[in-house]
Amino acid sequence: MTAKSAKPDSKLIDDCFILDKDRLPHQEAIGILKARVHPITGTEQVPLAEACGRFLAEPIVSPRPIPAHDNAAVDGYAFASSDYDAAKGAAFRVIGEAAAGHPFQGSLLSGGAVRIFTGAVVPAGLDTIAMQEDVRVEEREGARGRPCRRDLKAGANRRLAGEDTQPGETLVAAGARLRPQDIASAAATGLGAVHCHAPLKVAVFSTGDEILRPGEAFVDGKVYDANAPMLHGLIRAAGAEAVDLGVLPDTRESVVGALSEASHSFNVIVISGGASQGQEDHVVASIDALGQRHLWQIAIKPGRPMSFGQIGDCVVLGLPGNPVAVFVCFLMYVRPVLTRLAGGVWPEPTRFPVPAAFTQRKKLGRREFWRAKLIRKDGRLLVDKFPRDGSGLISSLREADGFIEVAEDVDEIRIGDVVDFIPFSEFGLDQR
Repeated sequence: MTAKSAKPDSKLIDDCFILDKDRLPHQEAIGILKARVHPITGTEQVPLAEACGRFLAEPIVSPRPIPAHDNAAVDGYAFASSDYDAAKGAAFRVIGEAAAGHPFQGSLLSGGAVRIFTGAVVPAGLDTIAMQEDVRVEEREGARGRPCRRDLKAGANRRLAGEDTQPGETLVAAGARLRPQDIASAAATGLGAVHCHAPLKVAVFSTGDEILRPGEAFVDGKVYDANAPMLHGLIRAAGAEAVDLGVLPDTRESVVGALSEASHSFNVIVISGGASQGQEDHVVASIDALGQRHLWQIAIKPGRPMSFGQIGDCVVLGLPGNPVAVFVCFLMYVRPVLTRLAGGVWPEPTRFPVPAAFTQRKKLGRREFWRAKLIRKDGRLLVDKFPRDGSGLISSLREADGFIEVAEDVDEIRIGDVVDFIPFSEFGLDQR
C-alpha cells in the first residue's frame, strides 16, 4: 500500500501502513497511539468556578509572591527579635493592633509590640510573634505590658512572603487536568478565568442485532446493552462529552452510514461490538472503507480485537463486545487517547508493587489484566485475583479494586510474588 501524505489542513496524521504482526504487543500499541494523537480541540477562556476537570491550554504562572506579605500564623503579639532575650523572656509595651485586612498604621517604638491576629500583615521592623496563650497582661505605670515566655526563636509564628509561591513560578503546567487544589492555586494568584481546551465530543455506538437498550422489555435470545451506559460514565470521568447514538444492526451498510455521518460532527467515535472477523462483524471493514486503520488486534487478554483508526479528522476506536474487555481497553488505551486529544498529557497509571495472595498460570506472549482485590492477611497488604476470568462477568468489575498487569514474558504468578497492581483510582474512578 502506498502511503499518502496528510492534507495540509488535517489535524491528524492520516497515512496508512501495513502492520507486520497479527497481534501487536501492548507497548507497540501504546507507541502507535502516542505517535498518532495530539490535541485537536480549540481553546477558550473558562471562569475559574467552572474550570475543574478541564484540560489547561496555558500554564498558570504566579505574577506575585504568595503570600504577598509576611503575615501572622497565630493570634498573639508581634515584636522585634532584637528586643527580646531568649534566656529571660521580655516585657513589651503594646502600641497598636493589626488584623487581617487591617494593617497596623502607627509608628513603631523600640520595645514596642503589636497585638496581631491570624493572617494580618506583620508590621515592618517586627519579625516574631508570641502566641496569645504564652503572654500575660500586666499594668506597669499605667501602660499595659506583655511579658513573653522564654526560648522563642526569632521568626516564630510568622509566615514569610513568597514561602508558598515565588513570582514567575509555574503553578500548573499546560496539559494538566485541573483539580480543586489547582483551582485554589489559580485563585490565589487572582485569576478569574483560565485558558482551557474545549471538551472533546465523543459519539458512542453499540452494535449487534442481539442488543436491547436498558428499559426495553426482555426478549429471549437478546442481551441488554451494558456497554453504552458504562462508556458514558468512563468518558465523562475522562473529561469528555459523550452522546449516545444508539445500537447499529449487523449490516455493513448501517455501520458505514452511521460512522460516516458521525465523523462529521464528533471528534471521536467509540463503538463497542463487531470488532472481530466474523461474518456479522463490520466495524474494522467500515473503518477501512471510510478512512485509515492504524491498529487492530492487540496481544492482550481481555480485549484482543480492539481497533484504532480515523475517518478524516475523527478518531475511531473500536472496542470488543464483552463488558470486561470494554472496560480494560477503555482504561488502558481509550482513556489516554481521549486525554491527549483533549489537550492533556498522556496519562501513565502508577503500578504499585504488592505481593500476590494466589497462584495462577498464564500463556506466554500476551499481556494480561486480571481483576483483583486488595486484602489484609497477618497484618500484610496483599492482592488477590478474582477467581473467574470471563470477560462478560460484570460482577468482577464491581467487586475488584483494580487490575493486576502481567507482562508477556511471565507464565506463572505464585503466592508471595510481587505483582504490578493498578488501582482503579489511578484512572480517576473512586474506590468504594
